[in-house]
Amino acid sequence: MSDWNKKIIEEFRENGGKVGRHFEGKTLLLLHTTGAKSGLERINPLACIKDGDRFVVIASKGGADTHPDWYHNIVANPSVSFEFGTETYKASATVAEEPERTRLYDKMVEMMAGFDEYRKKAARVIPVIILTPLK
Repeated sequence: MSDWNKKIIEEFRENGGKVGRHFEGKTLLLLHTTGAKSGLERINPLACIKDGDRFVVIASKGGADTHPDWYHNIVANPSVSFEFGTETYKASATVAEEPERTRLYDKMVEMMAGFDEYRKKAARVIPVIILTPLK
């Protein structure tokens, strides 16, 4: 895990889910996945939006032409957990299909305009992941 991610995770946990600087005023979660190859737990801080009772994250990787590692992890192991605020949830992760994918992506752009740039520069359709908390 990068030092940058470690610092965000620490700040998130120290401040009840709030993070400053680039993420000031944005909603984040900490996604816990199981490594597709390693089987080890991985934690990634991700911008998120809520859609009803569901949480939504975008596998943008900053507009790179490849998917982030965490995306491959959820495809291989869709049973995940995530931290949001001070709560931890067990959830099922699914890849959104059209037209829901575009609706949810556009909703994320409303919160963080940079996601619009990511989809313009990526030579791939950026996946949208729905995290449905388990009851």
